[in-house]
Amino acid sequence: MSVKIRLQRHGRKKRPFYFIVIADSRAPRDGKFIEKIGTYDPTTVPATIELNGDSALNWLEKGAQPTHTARAILSYRGVMYRKHLARGIRKNALTQEEADKLFEKWIEQKDSKINNKIETLQETMNKERQQREEAEEKKRLEILAQQQPPQEEAAEEEVATEEPAQEEAAPEAATETTEAPAKEEATEEPKAEEPKAEEAKTEEPKAEEAKAEEAPVEEKKEEKKSEEAPAEEKKEEKTEEPKAEETPAEEKKEEKKEDK
Repeated sequence: MSVKIRLQRHGRKKRPFYFIVIADSRAPRDGKFIEKIGTYDPTTVPATIELNGDSALNWLEKGAQPTHTARAILSYRGVMYRKHLARGIRKNALTQEEADKLFEKWIEQKDSKINNKIETLQETMNKERQQREEAEEKKRLEILAQQQPPQEEAAEEEVATEEPAQEEAAPEAATETTEAPAKEEATEEPKAEEPKAEEAKTEEPKAEEAKAEEAPVEEKKEEKKSEEAPAEEKKEEKTEEPKAEETPAEEKKEEKKEDK
């Protein structure tokens, strides 16, 4: 029976999560397995790997064949390097202490590389996030600028109206300074006009008395005119009566002429 070190898929759709297992090559991928030696999560950055290195090395020495992805994982975690050192120990090329020191040194270097990679990834992610936030802020400001042109124009108009108002305020202040003495003079003039007003008041009663005296004189004149009017009427009657008397005398003269 051939044994393989492979991945067994778990997790949900588009979110895979794998078990690193020792299984029979004839078994289905997600079927029965012999032993679980670790997990692998490719969705994180960097990928998260948990592995039992001693068990994996034991199975490799027994002849288990890793798949391509499983080999990459074992190499990443140093299992393949430990197998190489164990071969050197068996050939007496290295002692166990020297192999352990070399492996510790390799682990330190590997951890420093992993940490550097994590830092660079975090920096790039932060930069991308910052750029994305700046782009979003820029778009937001552009949208606000498009929505606020009327307000800006209104503010500009207010500034434009305030400038002439300030210019007008300066001459008004000057006119107020000139009007102040004018008002003082105006207040003095009414004082001088007050005696004139009193004189006018004294003259008005005199004029009313004169009108009152003239009124009876006019009434008397009207009475005289009314008396003269009947006298004229009598004269007219007297003048008309002789004319009436003259007409019969003329008639008599005409009659005498006819008799002759």
